[in-house]
Amino acid sequence: MRLGITGHRGLSAQVERMVRDTLDKELEQYDAAELCGVSCIADGPDAWFAEAVLDGGGRIEVVVPAEQYREGLPHSHHATYDKLLARAAEVHHTGMRESTSQAHMAGSEVLVGLVDRLIAVWDGQPARGYGGTADVVTYARRTGVPVDVVWPEGATRD
Repeated sequence: MRLGITGHRGLSAQVERMVRDTLDKELEQYDAAELCGVSCIADGPDAWFAEAVLDGGGRIEVVVPAEQYREGLPHSHHATYDKLLARAAEVHHTGMRESTSQAHMAGSEVLVGLVDRLIAVWDGQPARGYGGTADVVTYARRTGVPVDVVWPEGATRD
């Protein structure tokens, strides 16, 4: 099973705990030995998902949206990003240089093209900018990739 992730960044510590618990429960449905998680490993749900897949005995593949992608992530996330990237069984690139909204959406399109299902940590609201979670969900559904929306009861976004 090839399972992808998309989700909102910048969630509070309380929502992080709820999302991590929910992701763990989602992943219990799958045989870890057969599971490949595909992620862009950004801070937030992308990284939490990748960590959970690896912790459960699965493997990960990483999609890098742009050469400058890492530099656009919070500095506090760089060590986690580097650790997850080093553990990737395979790394996919879009060929884009600048880490723009267009590159992020291109990365998400590559990710969706690699997976059997997509988990979306999504509050159901429209994207706040091009390439946001809602755009990725719309793209996945349009291309026939099933989407499992994960949004814990009581969770909010700033």
